[in-house]
Amino acid sequence: MKDEYDSFRRRVRRERRSVGGVAVADVLTGLLPVLDAVDEARRHHDVAGGFEQVVNLLEGQLTALGPESSGAPGDPFGPARHEVASYRCTDQVEGPTCPVVLRPGHRVGEHLLRPAEVEVTGPPAGP
Repeated sequence: MKDEYDSFRRRVRRERRSVGGVAVADVLTGLLPVLDAVDEARRHHDVAGGFEQVVNLLEGQLTALGPESSGAPGDPFGPARHEVASYRCTDQVEGPTCPVVLRPGHRVGEHLLRPAEVEVTGPPAGP
């Protein structure tokens, strides 16, 4: 009887963690356009005053949820983590690579929130 109860408790804990991870991923996915807008405002030096305080608070709270940015220039292309915006052939690479990241991807734990949008450079097709 005790073994069954312990097994039940472990299963409930696993299910709670799983549901919690999905909930965090859903919230973060909904906030990605906000993060994109903040990044764009920073590029144009439009983050100042009260808006800067709000941005700092938002980023601090989001960091606590554990999202990770993905997609860096020079990464090898991976269809599971990159979305291709354009493709160019060149003899200068051995395999498909991402020289330009147009929009970073994001993940939290094992959940891919959004693939990175990239330009891909690859070798020419076979002979």
